[in-house]
Amino acid sequence: MCCSSLHIPTMIQNFDQQDYVSRCIWVNGPVIVGAGPSGLAISAGLKKQGVPFVVLERANCIASLWKNHTYDRLKLHLPKQFCQLPYFPFPDNFPEYPTKVQFIDYLESYAKHFEITPRFNESVQSAKYDETCGLWQVKTISTSGSNWGEVEYICRWLVVATGENAEKVVPEFEGLQDFGGSVMHACDYKSGESYQGKRVLVVGCGNSGMEVSLDLCNHKAIPSMVVRNSVHVLPREVLGRSTFELAVLMMKWLPLWLVDKILLIIARLLLGNIEKYGLRRPSMGPLKLKNTQGKTPVLDIGALERIRSGEIRVVPGIKRFSRGRVEFVNGENLEMDCVILATGYCSNVPSWLKDNDFFSEDGLPKTPFPNGWKGKAGLYAVGFTKRGLSGASMDAARVADDIGRIWKTKQIKCLMRCFSHF
Repeated sequence: MCCSSLHIPTMIQNFDQQDYVSRCIWVNGPVIVGAGPSGLAISAGLKKQGVPFVVLERANCIASLWKNHTYDRLKLHLPKQFCQLPYFPFPDNFPEYPTKVQFIDYLESYAKHFEITPRFNESVQSAKYDETCGLWQVKTISTSGSNWGEVEYICRWLVVATGENAEKVVPEFEGLQDFGGSVMHACDYKSGESYQGKRVLVVGCGNSGMEVSLDLCNHKAIPSMVVRNSVHVLPREVLGRSTFELAVLMMKWLPLWLVDKILLIIARLLLGNIEKYGLRRPSMGPLKLKNTQGKTPVLDIGALERIRSGEIRVVPGIKRFSRGRVEFVNGENLEMDCVILATGYCSNVPSWLKDNDFFSEDGLPKTPFPNGWKGKAGLYAVGFTKRGLSGASMDAARVADDIGRIWKTKQIKCLMRCFSHF
């Protein structure tokens, strides 16, 4: 079939006194699930290949995580050259570490430049490959205006671009329901402005936990940060140059274990012995830990100084909550007014991608980077490398090239069949 899309007849039925529409749409190209940076990157690649596609997004905007679920002071943790998407660099006047607003503006410009128009407010309920006809069936619920109802997309290729951070992780703690104070996930935290003078427990010591704690300090709150496991803390810059950029440069010439050794020596020289503040370093080096387990080192932007001064208090794992209090595993018991869960995010792929052996139970490709971008039967993944935006860009380029090659072959065959009738 050589058309960009075919609308199969609409069936309308009355549902809860509203027009509930059930539609089936043929897509003569891939369906991309997710309109974050990964979805935009693969869309741009397919545009350049001349391949038609449909992007499905459950929110009402692109990059909804960045727009709606990040704190105000957020900046990119890596220099902009490691965070730009394919074929479209950051503006020259952007700083080395763009702000949240600048990055969102960049993504909006990216979508406009490549004429990417996602179908918003379409939440994928299931995606399943039909072996009989060799096509994917992607079922969604649309909540967009008058088109409220079920939509089923039929396609040859499915690109999963929902990423590693689709859903917030909220751990269970004994007694938390009895705490009584404010409890929120970091995805809902915007600023420490309303926390002045309050005792705030920040659960988690990754980049978000550290930065939320620092922001609370800057707004005269009293933060305590839970550090349950070991963590690597590195300086964001070394002699005015990005630590990450330095590591990338060294990796071109030196083995990973040696680069790790050098990074730890630099960290010790610049940051001192952080273990005496309750921050134990893992036995595995920062780059090896990132590559094998996906755990990102913390790039310090000022939180460590506040920890040294005692303005941010480091506390161990939580044993239980009670009314206005928290007890830790070391027996210490503290009064708290609020809790902020900087406990990270996870993939939501297992909840909607059915009967596949490409993704594991935790929603990540079973095949590790750099080969986790292609599955069987036209299934692809973008943004699951645990290597941030640069990893997503690499995946997007590979997927676009692969689909583009297959697409062009099919188009040539289709044209040859058409000409054979003359």
